[in-house]
Amino acid sequence: MPRSLEPVTLVGEHVRLEPLTRAHASGLAAAAASGPRDTYAFTAVPDGEESAARYVDAALALHAQGTALPFATVDAASGRVVGSTRYLNVEFWAWPAGNPFQRGEDLPDVVEIGSTWLAPAAQRTPINTEAKLLMLTHAFETWRVHRVTLKTDARNERSRAAILRLGATFEGVIRAQMIAYDGGIRDTAWYSILDSEWPAVKAGLATKLRS
Repeated sequence: MPRSLEPVTLVGEHVRLEPLTRAHASGLAAAAASGPRDTYAFTAVPDGEESAARYVDAALALHAQGTALPFATVDAASGRVVGSTRYLNVEFWAWPAGNPFQRGEDLPDVVEIGSTWLAPAAQRTPINTEAKLLMLTHAFETWRVHRVTLKTDARNERSRAAILRLGATFEGVIRAQMIAYDGGIRDTAWYSILDSEWPAVKAGLATKLRS
């Protein structure tokens, strides 16, 4: 029986991350259609109502398998859905009995934050920074994970710069790592934040939100 992560709502001043449900499909479709799609070249983003429904169903299937926890990203001021993000590639390690590094049998050891996209108007606003702060805080302080991974298509310079601004460490490029969104073979740029690095990263994100 797979261990799945309990859905949780993460609330900040600028953004609310709600557990993704089929009820969010229309909002996702509207957000994705609210402006130019040129920033979605390397990311799976719904295109229309049916596409949004399939997108949600696929995300919920991963949650049922215990490997993801998807969210709808909601603008706290307007209440509108402006995108989506998720924890994914969730790992529960098989620890030896009594190992002091085990956080808890039902708590993940490492997670990835990804599958993130935002409506054009929400990009380059505090929404993304605060969403990452909320997700990282939950991962490191509630689940007490050892590492959070962030990855992107190596060609996606915009995404790579955004990940570095979060305070993540670049680990390298894994060549020919997976099928790219555009159908080619993707080289993946790999980043991480360790639990020991989290206090400094948290302080940096808090400063960015205040500035």
